[in-house]
Amino acid sequence: MCRHLGWLGNPVSLSALMLEPAHGLVVQSYAPRRQKHGLVNADGWGAGFFDGDTPRRWRSAAPLWGDASFASVAPAIRSTCVVAAVRSASVGMPVEPSASAPFTDGRWLLSHNGLVDRSVLPASSTAESVVDSAVLAALIFHRGLDALGDTVAEVGAADPGARLNILAANGSRVLATTWGDTLSVLRTDDGVVVASEPYDDDPRWEDVPDRHLVDVTDSCVKMIPLKGSA
Repeated sequence: MCRHLGWLGNPVSLSALMLEPAHGLVVQSYAPRRQKHGLVNADGWGAGFFDGDTPRRWRSAAPLWGDASFASVAPAIRSTCVVAAVRSASVGMPVEPSASAPFTDGRWLLSHNGLVDRSVLPASSTAESVVDSAVLAALIFHRGLDALGDTVAEVGAADPGARLNILAANGSRVLATTWGDTLSVLRTDDGVVVASEPYDDDPRWEDVPDRHLVDVTDSCVKMIPLKGSA
């Protein structure tokens, strides 16, 4: 499993989203509060942000808590749209930078918090890694993000044990799904945070029901039941 976070709003630093909150991603890498599967997320991390329309990434196979170089520059990297994650590798999966989210097709940044049997996914020549999350990301990019809800429901039906919490952004829109793990949304005056778990104790955090799609634009936040939801 993993923990991930998305932001859409006014420019904010990666440090303010990942490192400074009392229970931000750096703390969630060793002491997550709501993680159902696994105890630590020490198998890599990634930070993706938009430079205009261009997605940029910084990924590592090392634990986030030990990366002094990132900590030194994170306050200076600001963006209106961010996708970041810390990773707990599935058994048998390699630990390497290319296996850490976010993945990209050049337009979207995408993170997968969960697990899926790769045998239910079509083979891909564009996946960035052999890990299940990368192969799933390649399928989602191929199908298109407008079909994200349908893709997650179809993969979930093919693998009933799958956990398919997806978080994706393209600079002006954030999409996320809940399928087997937690997700919360924080709406502020400056923008919207979508995260695996709250990074602080602000009472405005809202928990997203399981098997829902979250669609965030600069004008609204929608929560839509997915196929297969109760």
